[in-house]
Amino acid sequence: MKAAAKTQKSKRQEEHANFISWRFALLCGCILLALAFLLGRVAWLQVISPDMLVKEGDMRSLRVQQVSTSRGMITDRSGRPLAVSVPVKAIWADPKEVHDAGGISVGDRWKALANALNIPLDQLSARINANPKGRFIYLARQVNPDMADYIKKLKLPGIHLREESRRYYPSGEVTAHLIGFTNVDSQGIEGVEKSFDKWLTGQPGERIVRKDRYGRVIEDISSTDSQAAHNLALSIDERLQALVYRELNNAVAFNKAESGSAVLVDVNTGEVLAMANSPSYNPNNLSGTPKEAMRNRTITDVFEPGSTVKPMVVMTALQRGVVRENSVLNTIPYRINGHEIKDVARYSELTLTGVLQKSSNVGVSKLALAMPSSALVDTYSRFGLGKATNLGLVGERSGLYPQKQRWSDIERATFSFGYGLMVTPLQLARVYATIGSYGIYRPLSITKVDPPVPGERVFPESIVRTVVHMMESVALPGGGGVKAAIKGYRIAIKTGTAKKVGPDGRYINKYIAYTAGVAPASQPRFALVVVINDPQAGKYYGGAVSAPVFGAIMGGVLRTMNIEPDALTTGDKNEFVINQGEGTGGRS
Repeated sequence: MKAAAKTQKSKRQEEHANFISWRFALLCGCILLALAFLLGRVAWLQVISPDMLVKEGDMRSLRVQQVSTSRGMITDRSGRPLAVSVPVKAIWADPKEVHDAGGISVGDRWKALANALNIPLDQLSARINANPKGRFIYLARQVNPDMADYIKKLKLPGIHLREESRRYYPSGEVTAHLIGFTNVDSQGIEGVEKSFDKWLTGQPGERIVRKDRYGRVIEDISSTDSQAAHNLALSIDERLQALVYRELNNAVAFNKAESGSAVLVDVNTGEVLAMANSPSYNPNNLSGTPKEAMRNRTITDVFEPGSTVKPMVVMTALQRGVVRENSVLNTIPYRINGHEIKDVARYSELTLTGVLQKSSNVGVSKLALAMPSSALVDTYSRFGLGKATNLGLVGERSGLYPQKQRWSDIERATFSFGYGLMVTPLQLARVYATIGSYGIYRPLSITKVDPPVPGERVFPESIVRTVVHMMESVALPGGGGVKAAIKGYRIAIKTGTAKKVGPDGRYINKYIAYTAGVAPASQPRFALVVVINDPQAGKYYGGAVSAPVFGAIMGGVLRTMNIEPDALTTGDKNEFVINQGEGTGGRS
């Protein structure tokens, strides 16, 4: 019995030992399989396919930093700066880094940051914590260097500085409408800044670096050089621009006008030397500036050119043989299609020079009616009316030009004294630049060009010279533009006045006064157009309102550019036309 029990116990011990041995073997086998799997996985990741591991590591440590490049400088024709980029800093936060470092506290350093940024601490905290896992958020842009240095010294975790630039305009409101401005990201929004944005914008470079968990750069991986932006030299002369703006601004204030515009062009090259509007705005501080105030009226606003087209009517009549240089016209008022054509003052007859000097609607309308309707349409078009100048400035209008097959007599008559079409001040300046070059049409340019600029002849030189000489009488005693006279210089001008057109297309009881001309008349160098919009000081005729501004501007230009005086000698029989009726007193 005892032997049997002993045998059975021994058997159970043997079975138990076998079971333990089997479990141990199974466990060892599992461990070996796990080790084999792990070794295989390691081998796969490290040897066979390491790309994913590298990619994961790079995502955590590699950062791409932009190497910024400054926006190109805009200068005048002599290199004087009109727009420059000033180095500034942007303040930005890494919300995840801030959160990992314990978040925003009520400590002195965080309060100092909030005070520097002029943001309440709770609002600053809300902005950063809006996306705790985010890696980038701007806190302030275009911060001055002193504030940037102060914030840097706070050494707050997750708060960083980035280099950027801010545009500064040394001439301020003097060139505001022409140069325009950029937004906070240095993108052109108005004026030359917008029109030449691609040219002025460089290509930023890139720097790929590896950072540790604290955001410190521990390795430079690669870099791509930035491409520098181009500078832009304009045709503008900053001295003349300041002169034009000053006189224009004074005239707008004196005449209590809604606005004023002026364009100065180099007759020999087509370069725009000055382009100004008043009132203007400060491009260095746009706070509170309405969008309407930023409009460059010299290229966007259109008006009927009125009497400023009359020299072209006389040229056309001479070219077609309708009249001769010494012809005398009957200028007694008359009716046509039920409408009376008359002048401001009554004249029984006028020479061609007198027609221009007295700005006779009767005289030019009779010339127009003696020619086919296509004659003036063709001449106006040759001188550039109805065509955009293609100056390259955004927002330029091409005006309104009639495209008629049939013309009534009254339409032909009024077309001769500037009604039935609309132009911009810039277009009118191009017309007078063509007159000043004795019939050579040159494209206008807002960028500096190297002479000579050949151009295209659009009208016979002899005829244009003759009419330019006739135009001199306008600024001589008895002429409608005598207030434009410049001591020591001969000028050839034409004044004009037109009623404004309301939103419904009808004339309203408001006026535009303008004066256009060239100087010095003996050998024109400059063409100038001055437009005064809705003067409210009691006078509205071009001869009384815009002519004095023309004289002040052109006189300053001639003296600034050291142009030799060329005044006519007293007693020249062509100096002025004797009045044959009531004087115009500056009316035209």
